[in-house]
Amino acid sequence: MHKFVFFGGKGGVGKTTVSCAYGLKCAEAGLKTLVVSTDPAHSTSDVFDQQFGDDPEAVSGYENLWAMEIDPEEEVERHMMDIKRTMTDQVSPGIVNEIDRQVELAHRTPGAYEAALFDRFIDVMENSEAYDRVVFDTAPTGGTLRLLALPDFLEGWIDRLVEKRTQSIDLYEMAAIGDREARRKAQEDPIIARLTERKEMFEFAGETLQNDADFYLVLNPDELSIRETERSVGELTESGLGVRGLVLNKVTPEPDDDETGRGAQFLRDRCETERERIATVREEFDQPIVATIENRVEEVKGSLLSDVAEELDIETVVEPERA
Repeated sequence: MHKFVFFGGKGGVGKTTVSCAYGLKCAEAGLKTLVVSTDPAHSTSDVFDQQFGDDPEAVSGYENLWAMEIDPEEEVERHMMDIKRTMTDQVSPGIVNEIDRQVELAHRTPGAYEAALFDRFIDVMENSEAYDRVVFDTAPTGGTLRLLALPDFLEGWIDRLVEKRTQSIDLYEMAAIGDREARRKAQEDPIIARLTERKEMFEFAGETLQNDADFYLVLNPDELSIRETERSVGELTESGLGVRGLVLNKVTPEPDDDETGRGAQFLRDRCETERERIATVREEFDQPIVATIENRVEEVKGSLLSDVAEELDIETVVEPERA
């Protein structure tokens, strides 16, 4: 297993529960483990009966386990303010208001939410030296994963910007009769530096996700969940990120043979339907099912979380870092 483990899936399938259970499994194996949630409902706090924030905090009652909850709305706002500061520092005061307006409009467009969260994912991965394993309760979406292609585009874009900048400086120096100040400014050009920084950040993300991360998808035994999982497998595969396994969650438990009545019949019919869908998953997906977790009457926390952790057939050993 690699250091970074992502659990994805459609809303409501139980990603946070499975992520927390696997985090607990790793911690009990002696790994310093950080669970990172991007769920705006703050389900991680519910699972551990403890409030978490944007910075890692030790989980009470457990050794080797930390958790943090990233607020998506705050990340979008922070992302927007960072871009505003970067841009307004480089332009004349007369167009600052227009830049602010354009940036705010851009952050209302599709993809802005994913881009802001992706930046935070990268930040957490870059600053995770204190942990043996980092578990994310949400895998990057297809739109977010397309950001991994940006380094190739940015490289050519930055090269062209530098070329144009160099040409303009050559003309400026000729007019200035040898004044070298302009070239010095070009070498320290903040916009080119910013673009280069972004390019390097996405390169790091691409290399880390492809070489140091594992992806699992959580699904329920229903048609919508299966189809969503199929789409997610395709998106991850297209981005060069293979899915290692599937976690079937919220499976209906079988009633006892001697149980009768309307409720028992409903459960038998439901279980038969789910068995057919689980068989479909086994037939249509190349990825193995690493856990089949039955639905619980109560919320999964405490001892129930430990039970779920034991049901996850996902190894915890950390692979040696690449040279």
